[in-house]
This record gives sequence, structure tokens and C-alpha cells, in this order.
Amino acid sequence: MAETANPQAGTGGRGLREARGVVRPAEMARHIALDQRPPDPGLAAFVEHHWCVRWRVAEPYDAKVLSHPNVHLAFEPEGPFVYGVDRSVFVRRLNGAGHVLGVKFRPGAFRALLDGPVADLADRRIDAAAVFGPSVLAVNAAVQARTDLADMTADAESFLGPLLPAEPDPQAVRAAGLVARFTAEPSLVRVDDAADEAGLSVRGLQRLFAEYVGASPKWVLRRARLHEVAQRAAAGAGIDWPALAADLGYTDQSHLIRDFTGAVGESPARYSAAASPRG
Repeated sequence: MAETANPQAGTGGRGLREARGVVRPAEMARHIALDQRPPDPGLAAFVEHHWCVRWRVAEPYDAKVLSHPNVHLAFEPEGPFVYGVDRSVFVRRLNGAGHVLGVKFRPGAFRALLDGPVADLADRRIDAAAVFGPSVLAVNAAVQARTDLADMTADAESFLGPLLPAEPDPQAVRAAGLVARFTAEPSLVRVDDAADEAGLSVRGLQRLFAEYVGASPKWVLRRARLHEVAQRAAAGAGIDWPALAADLGYTDQSHLIRDFTGAVGESPARYSAAASPRG
């Protein structure tokens, strides 16, 4: 899911404010904190990072994230789950106190652990035992008994290491590189232009992303733009919306507003007012 740590854990709030895709990060940081840890070098070809969220809330709180094109393995109080790419807004209701350790796989990397395309996981949360077998349940229990992030990640990596191949699939590496390229250039908006940059036909690019990423190239391009709009909006007032729309390749400001409102459920201006650290 979400990445949450004890609200009293120093750097967690800053981590949430800097985390791209978190909806209303300043508000969330009042309830939740986030810690991240890089993977062991031996797993770095497959794992982007580990994240840990811890929370203690007096009333139920809905944490929301505009998800990235990544698959996650999450060790949760309710059990271990695999989360495919959520193409809408990911929402996790938090109650009481607890923590989750997540493993964020690189785009394309989770294909090595599946019998089918990563697109089969889109918009789904599945029992991790369906992918990893019942042994993952003992890992979940161990992680939930821990308090130190280093110990949690050691448990997860000791479990995952023997299951992953020695080297990533070259097509997975190619897919990850394309996702990074598309994400770094939110002004790249047309799938045919993206296919040209990739040296593929549009259909070939779509097949690659369905097999390895779990979301279409069009979705990845659109989500990169929405992340940029949300990050700018969360920074506060004074945004030149027409100029931002032009920078990101929208046809006009109305197009930007429709796209953002359809995904987040409120206009960029309203989101900016609510998400601002001053709000």
C-alpha cells in the first residue's frame, strides 16, 4: 500500500511529504510516517526499495496514493498480500496501531515470480501464499513481531533471495528502462511517440507492458503527468495552471482539470488548497 510509520518517528513525516504520488501528503503525515530502506545489492536488480509504514490513529483514517507502475509484496497485520498496479487511487483504511513492511519491485521484475503476465494482477490484491506458497505466512509473522526496519527487511530478503533468478530477464530490464524514461518526461504524452522512442510498434510496446509492467503505456504516461500535477499542487498556491497544462502536454487547462479531477475526485485548485502544508 501505503507506507506508514509512527507519527512520532522523526523523519517519517518528511518522507511522506517527499513521496511522489501520496494524496494530501501534509495531512497524511499527521497520522502516518514513512521509512524506506534500499535493498541488499544482491536484490537491487529486482527490488526498488523496501518501505515501512507505522500508524497510531484514534479514528479510522483513509490513506490514499496515486500508485506507480510497480508490484508490491506487503507484510501486513492481516497477512501477506501481493498488490498489482492499481490504476485508480489506492485507498487503505487504517485503524488503531500497526505497521506494514512493503517490498516495491522494479517495473517488470515481478514477472520472474509469476506463471503469467503481470497485467493479470492489475487492480488486484491477492493472498501472497497463492504466489509464494504457505512459507510466506511464517515470514509475515516474523515481520509483524519485529520493530526494527533492518530486521524486517532481513526477514523479507532472506525469503525472497532464493526465489529470484540470478539475473533479471532482459525484457524486464527493457520495460523498467522505458517506464523510467516515460516517468522522467511527463510531457511525453502520445503512445506512438513513446513507441518510436522505444524502437517498437505501438502494439509491441503494449504487449511488453502487459507482460512485464502490468499497466498500459498510455496509463504510465498519464500517471506520470498526474504525479507531476499532484506534486505541484501540494506545494501550495501561486501555480500558473495554463502554463503547467502546456508544459505537461495537455491540450488546455480544462483538459488538465478534467484529467486530475477524474483521478483524484477534486479539482487541482481545491486539492492545492487542502494539500498545502499551510492548509
